[in-house]
Amino acid sequence: MRKIAKKSFKLPVSLIAILLGLTILTYPHNAEASSPGVPGNNPELVFPVISDTQISNDSDLEKFNNALNQLNELSPNQDAFVFLGDLTDNGYTEQYDNAMEVYEENRQDGTQSLFAIGNHEYYNDANALESQERFLEKTGMDSLYYHKVIKDYDFVVMGEEDEGYFSKQQINWLDEQLSKAEQRDSKKPIFVFMHWPIEDTTYGSEWHVEPNGELLYETLEKYPQVVFFSGHTHYPVSDPKSIYQKDFTSVNTGSVNYMWTENGYLQGHLPPGHDEVSNGLLVEVYNNRVIIKRRGFHSNDWLGDPWVIKTPAKTNKFKYTSDRDNKKPYFKKGSSVSINQDKTTSTELYAEFQQASDNILVHSYQVTAVNKMTGETAKEYTAFSEYYKDSVPEKLELPISGLKPGNEYEINIKAIDAFGNISDESLTTVGNTKK
Repeated sequence: MRKIAKKSFKLPVSLIAILLGLTILTYPHNAEASSPGVPGNNPELVFPVISDTQISNDSDLEKFNNALNQLNELSPNQDAFVFLGDLTDNGYTEQYDNAMEVYEENRQDGTQSLFAIGNHEYYNDANALESQERFLEKTGMDSLYYHKVIKDYDFVVMGEEDEGYFSKQQINWLDEQLSKAEQRDSKKPIFVFMHWPIEDTTYGSEWHVEPNGELLYETLEKYPQVVFFSGHTHYPVSDPKSIYQKDFTSVNTGSVNYMWTENGYLQGHLPPGHDEVSNGLLVEVYNNRVIIKRRGFHSNDWLGDPWVIKTPAKTNKFKYTSDRDNKKPYFKKGSSVSINQDKTTSTELYAEFQQASDNILVHSYQVTAVNKMTGETAKEYTAFSEYYKDSVPEKLELPISGLKPGNEYEINIKAIDAFGNISDESLTTVGNTKK
């Protein structure tokens, strides 16, 4: 995924013909279980939602094929299949052909295919219009953005008109489609799909759509029954902030190809093993709820508890809000931190400790090293708990570098959960660098 910083976008050449929408694993330190088991009758509607395969080579195709195989085993009677953009890495003809060959080999008979265009479909020498025509030809979609009714449920797919650009015309069209869907049945959820997330919603939505983003939100907020799915960010769906409810429901779909995550942590935004993480969603719709199951294709397992959205939607009943969790993580009795003497150098210590526990998910740790002689903080950083791995390690060993030779340091470690709650207690030890 190529990230896009703030930039201006221009309306591309005339796109009227194309742009007319057609109305037709148990974690060792977390509480969430790996079982998706939610009791109930058979669903009225079933569909996977995946994104960001970014097909370029055989390895990408293998990940795509693996995801499709698992989804077929888990849901052999899919009513629809939704792909949220960045099917290819560059929008090249060969990449489309290879991707669609894998898809068609795995596509279930009778399943309606819904593909959205992503920013990577524009990363080639063609202009915007040519890139869109190629997308439509290769995926078989009739329009860049469109509205379908599948088993009496509304599916609205948005399509960026250039790299990250959604016009006012398209957003006004969206409003019309949402109004029609609400008039048909105001109690049912309306599923909206787009490659880009909306600002200040789900985990990773700092990489949001910018031009007309405010208008897009103002349009969606009128419809609390909307369940809005987006990709693009590659942020792992194992983080519970991948679902967010305020005026409507927003959902992050993760990435089939590889993981990306936020800056400012020891392991970096592409931590070790990021290219192995492969995520997606499976959605089941019942007459009074929508169940979204998170899948780790890399581990062939479910990730955490399913998300359950009750219908008809009422904003005062939303459970996946920004203030949904205020419970602090904690270290179990007897937990401790120790210094690995074998790795100690004149400027570096290694701290090893048992991971903390939380009612949902331990996200990271705050690590501080204080010089015992001067009282000054010599090192301070945050490090991921590696919650995105399979399986999450029970212990972590973190380096503390940039220290002075022959000095004594007090090491302090606090746990932080996915919602920013910090443990009251901390693990503390003392280590000495070599002279």
